[in-house]
Amino acid sequence: MSGQALGALADPTRRELLERLARGEASATALARDLPISRQAVVQHLAVLDAAGLVRSARCGREVRWSPRPDGLIAAAAWLTGLAEEWDRRLAAIKAIAEEG
Repeated sequence: MSGQALGALADPTRRELLERLARGEASATALARDLPISRQAVVQHLAVLDAAGLVRSARCGREVRWSPRPDGLIAAAAWLTGLAEEWDRRLAAIKAIAEEG
């Protein structure tokens, strides 16, 4: 996973957009409707998510519809799982050392 994906996921607005897109594809206008930011700000957030490989866009007539990219999300989840497992191993080793002494 690239640092770009982790950086994209660090922003709460982008996470909110991903959660909304997980319920179904939507346009930037529809996504902005219930958010306290402008449509242009939503488009900028979507561009960051797109560059990170987490969402994709498709033109549908005059509208651009956005949807999550499962492969990008799976890669991000796998990377985070691996990181968590590594920390668990390190903490177990520290615990073992502490219990020996």
